[in-house]
Amino acid sequence: MVETNNQISLTKALIPICVLISLLAYNILFFENKDWLGENTYQIILLLGAFLSAIMGLIDKVSINHIISKIFSSIKSIAIPIVILLLVGALAGTWKVSGVIPAMVYYGLNLIDPSVFLPLTLIVTAVVSLTTGSSYTTSATVGIALVAVGTAFNISPGMTAGAVISGAYFGDKMSPLSDTTNLAPAMAGGDLYTHIKYMTLTTVPTFIITFIVFSLISLNIDTSSTGDMSSIISLSDTISNDFYISPILFLVPVLVIILAYLKVRPIIALSSGVFLAVIFALIFQQNILDTIDSSDLNAVFNSIFLDTEIPTENNRIERLYNSGGMKGMLWTINLTLCAMIFGGAMDAIGALSKITSALLERAKNMFGLFVSTVISCLGINIAASDQYLAIVIPGKMFKDAYEERGLAPENLSRTLEDSGTVTSALIPWNTCGAYHFGVLGVSVPEYFIYAIFNWMSPIMTLIYAGFSIKIRRILKAKTL
Repeated sequence: MVETNNQISLTKALIPICVLISLLAYNILFFENKDWLGENTYQIILLLGAFLSAIMGLIDKVSINHIISKIFSSIKSIAIPIVILLLVGALAGTWKVSGVIPAMVYYGLNLIDPSVFLPLTLIVTAVVSLTTGSSYTTSATVGIALVAVGTAFNISPGMTAGAVISGAYFGDKMSPLSDTTNLAPAMAGGDLYTHIKYMTLTTVPTFIITFIVFSLISLNIDTSSTGDMSSIISLSDTISNDFYISPILFLVPVLVIILAYLKVRPIIALSSGVFLAVIFALIFQQNILDTIDSSDLNAVFNSIFLDTEIPTENNRIERLYNSGGMKGMLWTINLTLCAMIFGGAMDAIGALSKITSALLERAKNMFGLFVSTVISCLGINIAASDQYLAIVIPGKMFKDAYEERGLAPENLSRTLEDSGTVTSALIPWNTCGAYHFGVLGVSVPEYFIYAIFNWMSPIMTLIYAGFSIKIRRILKAKTL
């Protein structure tokens, strides 16, 4: 048997993706609770896709050892992200029992006007993400609190989550601290700061449009219902009665943001946030810990590892008072593992490279090259379920083609970010989509239409390419 099969036909390469999308569409369209095959429907469908890919590879005489090796390599690549996911779960649990997230919600309820909540959410998350360079950190910290505040204002969780993710990915794209922002120019052969400067041409207009849309949405929200003062006061009083609320609690998220800004490893930064939250819980939230367990230490450990339920008679605040700790992230981790198994199997049989090569062959002009790059990034985000692969594979495949057409490398790096980085959060089984669902508790179908910045970014980059707006060229192109 051969090690790999780079000669797989395009039709065969597309079969697993078509089957995957068909099964997922069937589940979404015909099962209201999205549980056709139980709570692990997405995972089972991804594994079926991986199994189909492996069978196709074996039929084409691809070595089973090669397929297994690629799958293990794919899983190995997310070892650190899985640890981060577990720490995010611990962060969410400890930040709730320590009063950090309740304090964010309390001050949000008392200081934010519902009529400006959505555009303000967009700005706050953009600033935090620019500072930390991470949409993950933004979502897991201020994102959780903002969704809770939005819910208290009777604003759809999908709207709030869409604003959170839009702002978070604006910062993730534009921050020099972001891993994807560094990866894209590295793949395209460009310079980091030239890449960031060039991205502003498409990113800033997209962000402004997103801000305007959220402002218009806010103007049309019935503030007489969202701003029901008696309900807001009731929620605020419940939080202040149950928790010790003080600005001092914000030292915990400030620590994490500073460590992220200083480029401290995410595992260390998040662990520090968990540790300080535990200390604050033991110092400031004795009453809360007593309601969870007779032993304060057991209560703290429960918040880190297990489900934690803080008793409350206010139904609207139940979600804020409950958390899953590391246990709450297991569904997301399972989905991530299954996605990487599918991506590894597709890579092993040569399907990913074949699809990208086929797109490259059809790029007959400059606009077609940009379109092919965007489709390739979207396709790999769907098929391989990983934003890094959606940057690396098209980056490698299209680099020479951009040079041959006299296009500066920042054209490619910007397109990789506009279509690879930001769309990852729009795919439920992608590692990013699964992460944000696990953290915010809002599914991708709920926030998809409101993640305006994310789905508009690839459209904006194609508009610029179609009308040849600010398309930078190199002085001398390679001979075709």
